[in-house]
Amino acid sequence: MTALNLLCLPYSGASAMVYARWRRKLPAWLQVRPVELPGRGARYGEALHTDLQALARQLASEQRLAASGPYALLGHSLGALLAFELAHELQALGCPAPVALFACGTAAPTRREDYGDKHWRDPKSDAELIDELRELQGTPEEVLANQELMSLTLPILRADFLLCGHYTYRQRPPLRCPVYVLAGEADRANEEQLLAWGTESLGPFDLQMFAGGHFFIHEQEDPVLDALTRRLAPHRLSA
Repeated sequence: MTALNLLCLPYSGASAMVYARWRRKLPAWLQVRPVELPGRGARYGEALHTDLQALARQLASEQRLAASGPYALLGHSLGALLAFELAHELQALGCPAPVALFACGTAAPTRREDYGDKHWRDPKSDAELIDELRELQGTPEEVLANQELMSLTLPILRADFLLCGHYTYRQRPPLRCPVYVLAGEADRANEEQLLAWGTESLGPFDLQMFAGGHFFIHEQEDPVLDALTRRLAPHRLSA
C-alpha cells in the first residue's frame, strides 16, 4: 500500500525537522515528509528567501513528485501561509489537489490586519527579533541568552519575518480540497480571522480549537496528531 504523504511546512525560524518526531507517533500509512526550506537544516548553505510566493513556486517544483500521489499539506504559522501558496502552485503545475490542507496557528490570508505584517517589511534588529520570540513564549530564556545559537537562528528568523512582511494576497480560483484550521485558544487570531480560511476552497471546512497559545501544536501534540489522523483516515484506502 502506498503511503499518504503529509508535507509539513515549518514555522518562523524553525527547521522542518520539528515535525520529525511525528513519524514515531502517526500510523504507518501516513508518511510525514518535513519540507526543509532553503537556508536552514540540511539546506543551510542555500540563500534565504524573503519572497513567499517565489519560495512557494520553488517548493512546488521540488515537491511535484511527492504530490503526484495522495498527499496532504500542513503548515503552522508562517508555514500555514506557505502551505496555502504551495497548494496553489501545485495546482498551477497540474498536480492533483491535496486530500486536505491543515492551516495551523494563524489568521486567513485575507484577514491579517492584526498581525502587524507591514511592521516586518524592513529588516529588524536582533533585539526586536528576540523580543518577538519572547512574546510568542515558545523559546526558553536560556536559548535566547545563548549568543552562539542566536547568531545562527536570527538571520533565518529575520528572513522569515520578511516573508510575512512582503506577502500580498492574490485573488485566484479557490482550491478544491478540504481546509482544516487548528488553532490555540490563547493565540493571536480571533474566530473571524480563523473562519475566513473557509472562503479559500470549494471543499469542506472545519475549525478546531486547542488549549494553549501559539505553539499549541507542541503543547497539545497528541490531541493534534489525533485530529490529523481522524481527518486523513477516510483517505487511507485511496492511498
